[in-house]
Amino acid sequence: MQRDPLPARRRYTRLAGSADALALARLAQEEHPIAVVSATALDAQRLRDEITWFSPQLRICLLPDWETLPYDQFSPHHDLVSERLATLYRIQRGEFDVAIVPASTALVRMCPPAYIAGLTFFLRTGAELDLAQLKAQLATAGYQHVTQVVAPGEVCVRGGLIDLFPMGSALPYRLDLDDELIDSIKTFDVDTQRTLYSVNEIRMLPAREFPLDDAGRARFRSRWRELFEGDPSKKRLYRDVSNGVPAAGIEYYLPLFFEATATLFDYLPKGSTLALHGDVSSAITDFWRDINSRYRMQGGDPDRPLLAPPEMFAPAEEFYLRVKDHPRIDVHETDEPGEGPLATTVLPPLAVDRRAQDPLVGLKAFLADSKLRVLVAAESPGRRETMATYFAEYGLKPAAAASFEQFQANTASFVLGVAPLAHGFVVPAEGWAVLTEAELYAGVVRRRTRAVEKRSSVEGMLRDLSELKIGDPVVHEEHGIGRYQGLVTLDLEDGKAEFLFLQYEGGDKLYVPVSQLGVIGRYSGAQPEEAPLHKLGSGQWDKAKARAAKQVRDTAAELLALYAKRASRHGHAFGIQQHDLEAFAAGFGFEERRSKPSSPTWPRASRWIAWCAATSASARPRWRCAPRSSPSPTASRSWCSARRRCSPSSTSRPSTTASPSCRCASPSSRASRPPSSRTRSSGSSPPASSTSLSARTSCSVVRSSCRAWASRSSTRSTASACGRRRR
Repeated sequence: MQRDPLPARRRYTRLAGSADALALARLAQEEHPIAVVSATALDAQRLRDEITWFSPQLRICLLPDWETLPYDQFSPHHDLVSERLATLYRIQRGEFDVAIVPASTALVRMCPPAYIAGLTFFLRTGAELDLAQLKAQLATAGYQHVTQVVAPGEVCVRGGLIDLFPMGSALPYRLDLDDELIDSIKTFDVDTQRTLYSVNEIRMLPAREFPLDDAGRARFRSRWRELFEGDPSKKRLYRDVSNGVPAAGIEYYLPLFFEATATLFDYLPKGSTLALHGDVSSAITDFWRDINSRYRMQGGDPDRPLLAPPEMFAPAEEFYLRVKDHPRIDVHETDEPGEGPLATTVLPPLAVDRRAQDPLVGLKAFLADSKLRVLVAAESPGRRETMATYFAEYGLKPAAAASFEQFQANTASFVLGVAPLAHGFVVPAEGWAVLTEAELYAGVVRRRTRAVEKRSSVEGMLRDLSELKIGDPVVHEEHGIGRYQGLVTLDLEDGKAEFLFLQYEGGDKLYVPVSQLGVIGRYSGAQPEEAPLHKLGSGQWDKAKARAAKQVRDTAAELLALYAKRASRHGHAFGIQQHDLEAFAAGFGFEERRSKPSSPTWPRASRWIAWCAATSASARPRWRCAPRSSPSPTASRSWCSARRRCSPSSTSRPSTTASPSCRCASPSSRASRPPSSRTRSSGSSPPASSTSLSARTSCSVVRSSCRAWASRSSTRSTASACGRRRR
């Protein structure tokens, strides 16, 4: 009997640094689609960013993990579920060139492809729409009816307007109906609820990875009784699912909702290439060790029996058996012989030596001796400008490149650009190399963070509500001060919903939906028992806000006068050497905080430090004052930058001007004392009266700014003023 030959297996080796992403990008341009199974989730995220930079024209998708431990008793975030469903839909339809999946994610059993395909439908502008049928489809797909749409998987029907947040979509949509026709489909902002732009078509994916309709719940109950002993009616999880409630951690019971589950290989198109990146075998072994450990640790709860690990996760033998159905490529960094689209080598040591007279001597020698075209990849546009200034101080003038294609087309030997590359590498056969900040600043720990999208925090609102007690005064942005009387449930046309019950003067009642908690604030004026209540519709609140606005205008006029006086003064312009600034930053023993946790308006530490350093070369006096009691290392470092305004001339003697609320320190005082030192050195005295006057002026400005901020920060200020006047 003749066997069918196994698919070809290749090995890509000698891939240093981020060259593995370039090799996969070139492979995807020749043969696609390609599914990349990475050893870790960090490698998967890195490969997606780097492959996108090397080949922007490729369609790349990442199947994220649930980001929960095996058998955890809480569910993944709805944004992750949304991204997973959208990615599985794309993989199933072959709408990708490169699909990247962590090894731990590839072992988790998934819903069958027929489930996603059967519950996916489209809505188009101008098409007829049966509202009753749409509600039935959305209920079957698992969408939740709410009073205000804020998260994926939610829907709100208000007469001729339908708000939808489809899974896999970045923004929600608003359908405007004209009788039974879809007149328009527009996106809208979750926070402001304002429409943004129009679209012609939207795709509706199922809201969950498992069905909670009648058939799905019946299948769940039947499979539960087959696998677990005891009375199921006494199990809370069983009762919740029977009532249509998706209990926390229900994802680890996903096989009970289907006759048969699927794996990643059931979604991949036939004949697609499979690339195993890194030590996938060790990653699978480690993951299964964690699975068994978690199963033994969590399996002792009789109220929550667990599925056996093979029921929920694919064993290693099953994984490799399915791998044989696809052409396979092993991608490694080793120097073993192999094949591949390119062979790379590791960069020599090129770290900046800040103690040397020329910190870039290693980089200059590499540029002169290697005869290669070198691209220096900065992490951000701001870092690119800083590095360009740094290079210029020591005689290097790199050309600019906005993308990898521009670098390839550029004939300059030294190029500077922005790239999300983790590590550099050399391609000797093609005569070029990539150098990243990881090689230039080898001793500096740099935190690579993703930009966080702006989204409303309903959980934070509920935490604030839990701190309220019956009878506490609260402030409504539009109606003023009232007393919180608890939560009530009202049955409106859209179904039952929770409302805050606020009582005003004269017994007036106001019901505020829980979804609009953002308009409610704490009362911070007089004693809560003596809080002055407003009467609805009386205009008292509008008058109080008008008085507060007048105070803000008066304070603004005072600030303008103070700033005008300070702007007329002429200070001393200091020269800044980028080398000295980098050396100081390298010796700074703390990591800058991105923002102050208790205040979203607190400036970012890196932006504050950059502002202080940049304005030091200006002759216009500028001051940065920090609270005297602040223990923040960022504030200490900022004082060292802001101290350039403290003295009209450069001096090696400490120059410190203290005030009851502010402090600015000279460079010598920062170098000789730790940031926590608050006392003035006995051997140092402040410079001439001009500095003291400037310090007093700046502190007055800060105090005036604080008064202005207190007057206009929120309606709580107005409420406080009302309380004081009433007393």
